[in-house]
Amino acid sequence: MGGKQSGGQNNYVRQLAEALAGRGLSIDVVTHWSAPDTPQVERFGGSCRVIRIAAGRNEFVPKSEMLELLPAFYKEMKAIIDLNAYDVVHTHYWLSGLLGLRIRNDYGTRIVHTSHSLGIAKAKATGQVEEARLRAEKEILGRADRVIATTPTEKDMILDFAGMRSSVSVVSIGVGRSFEQASSAAVKGESPLFVYAGRFEQTKGILTLLRAFRLFLRQGRDARLILAGGATEDIDPKSGLPMKARLRAAVAGMENRVTFLGPLGQRELADLFCHATAVIVPSYYESFGMVAAEAQACGTPVIASEVGGLQDVVQDGRTGLLVSAKNPAELSRGMRRIAGDPEFAGRLGRQALERARNVFNWSAIAADIHEIYEVLYRAEDPVSVGD
Repeated sequence: MGGKQSGGQNNYVRQLAEALAGRGLSIDVVTHWSAPDTPQVERFGGSCRVIRIAAGRNEFVPKSEMLELLPAFYKEMKAIIDLNAYDVVHTHYWLSGLLGLRIRNDYGTRIVHTSHSLGIAKAKATGQVEEARLRAEKEILGRADRVIATTPTEKDMILDFAGMRSSVSVVSIGVGRSFEQASSAAVKGESPLFVYAGRFEQTKGILTLLRAFRLFLRQGRDARLILAGGATEDIDPKSGLPMKARLRAAVAGMENRVTFLGPLGQRELADLFCHATAVIVPSYYESFGMVAAEAQACGTPVIASEVGGLQDVVQDGRTGLLVSAKNPAELSRGMRRIAGDPEFAGRLGRQALERARNVFNWSAIAADIHEIYEVLYRAEDPVSVGD
């Protein structure tokens, strides 16, 4: 988790599959075979399987090169899987959505689609316009039998982009058992501890965070910043510092205050969140922001960028603070506010825990998605399902 292409979406798919299996469904997760040392078929969660498709490249393939693999992927998938056996196909991300439309055309199977991130949101946040992706997403969102948005903000964005042709239901994302079971009564240290978890990408706001932390330290406060995630090869094993020169420069002079832990398991991450003063999610854009939900499940306040689904996941002034994206000064002020007022931080943490238990609950989420599957499967024509 937290590697080059392993993040919240992977976590979501696994946990959703396991929650649906708990309701008696059988789930196959079909994905690219990115590591030769893994089996092609692997069971998990009782009645779930991962089926890996090489598409001629049994190796890590960057997302930027995946589009050209889709024809070979579909051909191999049809050869080894009886695609006619599935009642519903749920696609995740736009590349998979294109395959879903092929299955819909060839087999008449109902298609449910979750974007996880939208090209239009990325374009607005970064200025990077991917024309092929935008065309594909508009087609997928317009033709899928049901689109699932993870927040009301994402639903509005989908409808603005794809038009009212889309049939969109809002179903939240849940948190794993490790976070639900984590101790919300973990003792916070005397010195502030800020935690980041995610990929070491510019769009995740990691440079904004490091600049904000430097401003925080300039106020004379004693504090630590721990960054979990990134790929193992992103961190120098000797120095424990990031390999990328830009990140290393951003840490210069703060090496004794900043720790890069690399990828962590769910239990390790939950323990880290429990001990944090606040978890920081400084992304430029997020359709949801799973880390923000996981931190709240640990009873820890979140300071997040006021973008995308984070605006719905984090309740400003109630479960955390929302700040402007790409604004180190405002982020630093948010960090000072929480670190300087333990009573305020404690109240945010308690309210965050309560919200997580009520909203980010996989049992309720799986029930909602199961109902969508059932209605689509039994309907002669797509019909509306209430949000």
